[in-house]
Amino acid sequence: MSKTLDYYADTENSDMSSSPGVFSTVENTGDNEKNKNLYDKVDKSKSAVGRRSVSTQNTNPTENNDDTNIVSANIKTIVVICIAIMLMLLAVHCTWVTSNAYSSPSIVLASYNNDGTRYIIDDFREAYYWLRKNTPEKARVMSWWDYGYQIAGMGNRTVLVDNNTWNNSHIALVGKAMSSNESEAYKIMRMLDVDYVLVIFGGMIGYSGDDINKFLWMVRIAEGEHPKDIREQDYFTSHGEFRVDGAGSPILLNCLMYKLCYYRFGEIQTDFRSPPGFDRTRNVEIGNKNFDLQHVEEAYTTEHWIVRIYKVKKPSNRNPAKNVLRQVQRRKSIYSSVKKHSSQLRKPGVILNKPQIKKGVKISKRKT
Repeated sequence: MSKTLDYYADTENSDMSSSPGVFSTVENTGDNEKNKNLYDKVDKSKSAVGRRSVSTQNTNPTENNDDTNIVSANIKTIVVICIAIMLMLLAVHCTWVTSNAYSSPSIVLASYNNDGTRYIIDDFREAYYWLRKNTPEKARVMSWWDYGYQIAGMGNRTVLVDNNTWNNSHIALVGKAMSSNESEAYKIMRMLDVDYVLVIFGGMIGYSGDDINKFLWMVRIAEGEHPKDIREQDYFTSHGEFRVDGAGSPILLNCLMYKLCYYRFGEIQTDFRSPPGFDRTRNVEIGNKNFDLQHVEEAYTTEHWIVRIYKVKKPSNRNPAKNVLRQVQRRKSIYSSVKKHSSQLRKPGVILNKPQIKKGVKISKRKT
């Protein structure tokens, strides 16, 4: 027992003797690290900062994780709210565009003056009212299919094509009439028994939803059914531009749609800064101004020239004669060989070549 106790006592003393040295070495190393941190080298500043950040992060890992989770959650919430607001604004914008810019469900247009006052444009209702009151009940109106329901509902007149026309060839025939020259279009209109033609024109006030801007669709649909007669490339310039000014295609400047829209428009000056015949929608001066209509005549034009209605002329019975009062040459009578004196012409009942009878002389009978 005494030996064992001495053994344990010796081991404890040895441990006690060795521990101060250990503590001293630990303290010395700690002091050296503090000194190193106090005096950083120039080229190793970033690494020192990185070590400090790593040491700080390692000191409180739970707090850093909580902070990052909170920040990430806030950012996600803000992003979701922003996306929701953008989607709502997009839906509102699309609804406004489709209702005002494209479809225009109301036939009454509204504009605003420079002072903010509202100005009502009532040309559509005005034109349909004129159709209802001034045309026969059985009259047929040719127009593009966009206005079929409005003409039938408000004007109470028969249309060739409307919004529910599924016969593509019938729509193409109307497009061909609009795309052809006046003579060829008149043949189609007579074949379809058309009485009136209605077109929409916005060059006077700058209305962009007119038939000139829709004209290429008429050409394309007509080309699908009549490729030999109508070709879309004929209505573009050599540079591939669709123009209504002087540089436009001659086929475009002489088609029926162009003439019905711009008839008498070259005589009107819309603004003192612009020349006569200046189209406000296309911002150009029209190329074909001085022309007359041969087979149709203007029946009605609304206040702002948006709706224009033309009446199709009936064909004449025969071509008019050049000399209405012609002179008829008559054959000369065999009894008028003797010159007529004025005294003889004035006497009534004068017989030409009257045989003279002498008294006391017997007339000899002719031998048979």
